[in-house]
Amino acid sequence: MRLLSKLLRAFIKSGTLVVFDAKGVRHEFVGSPATPVVTMRLHKSSLYNKLLLQPDLTAAESYMDGTLTFEDGTDLQGFLDLMVANKDGLSNHSSQKYGKALRAISRPFHQFNPISKSRKNAAHHYDLSEELYRLFLDEDMQYSCGYFRDPKETLEAAQINKKRRIAAKLDLSDGMEVLDIGCGWGGMALYLAQVADVKVTGIALAKEQLRVATERAAQMGLSDRVTFEYLDYREVTQKYDRIVSVGMVEHVGVRYLPAYFGQISKLLNKGGRAMVHSIGRRNEPGSTNAFIQKYIFPGGYSPSISEAFESVQKTPLWVADCEVWRLHYYYTIDHWRRRFLANRDKAVALYDERFARMWEFYLTAVALGFKHDNNMNFQLLLANERDDVPIMRDFIYENEQALMKRGL
Repeated sequence: MRLLSKLLRAFIKSGTLVVFDAKGVRHEFVGSPATPVVTMRLHKSSLYNKLLLQPDLTAAESYMDGTLTFEDGTDLQGFLDLMVANKDGLSNHSSQKYGKALRAISRPFHQFNPISKSRKNAAHHYDLSEELYRLFLDEDMQYSCGYFRDPKETLEAAQINKKRRIAAKLDLSDGMEVLDIGCGWGGMALYLAQVADVKVTGIALAKEQLRVATERAAQMGLSDRVTFEYLDYREVTQKYDRIVSVGMVEHVGVRYLPAYFGQISKLLNKGGRAMVHSIGRRNEPGSTNAFIQKYIFPGGYSPSISEAFESVQKTPLWVADCEVWRLHYYYTIDHWRRRFLANRDKAVALYDERFARMWEFYLTAVALGFKHDNNMNFQLLLANERDDVPIMRDFIYENEQALMKRGL
């Protein structure tokens, strides 16, 4: 506990962390100001060195296993709030330099995403039970950032706002053919088919998602215009008038980003455009959190906006418009977190207690990352020619207003 105490003493600059070790001995680490106070208990002495060397991963795994617990009114969100508030003290500590170096070295291996590996990675997260996702998503099962015109809006309203804004940027006309890369449970593709008389092909690598999406298309009477296929973006050969891709870039991997954007360029018909929506980071390139990499999104990485632009620059594409959403995903994920916690017993029944703790940690940590850290979302409107998109942004707002008047 001596080395861990030394780290925590240097780490805690704000608030107070009270730690009961495996023998029940109380340790206190006080910053300035001294509030809030967070109290945790470590149930195994083996956690001391693990927390010292891999604090992010070990904190998550020990919470999942029940060997790290909280007391005196502290909950997981309070603990993670304190950790984020003091993150600079941890990341700059000498004990973390080897971990940083290792993550930098291993980044290409974690993001090695040939088609066969991408299929396995997608199945790991997205082929979980449909019932699990219905515990916390909106009815349309939008598993990406909503667009909050007001932070007090409902999750449902924010997700409709998001779909409407994307449709406005695509500027659809009857008769167009649209490709949805990473279509999820089909909500975006089905919405676009309601906006205009278009044919939409959604592709994904999660068979459970495709099953649900196909059933939804049939239930809505849209099977003749909306189809879903088990395809990787690299396997598509048909050209399209419009391409939309929401929450897909995060699964591509840095080394594949030029190929991803290059494929979009190749698949666009003359005069076509693409709308790409991604989680990103405002600062320099980095690496995926070890817990997220191991348990939640293997092979995943949210690129810095500079990495996205650099990759687009290697293709014929123009960035016709770029929009950055900052706190929108915090509001979205906080809705998910609260809904998940309200239905936590159902998640335990579907899987088990450890799984529920893992998802609680995931949703809480990621929400705080968008509230306090460098995470954000960006949308790129792309075209092969400089005049394939209007030179003024007015068309986006005009299209949004028109869709609102139609009740869409």
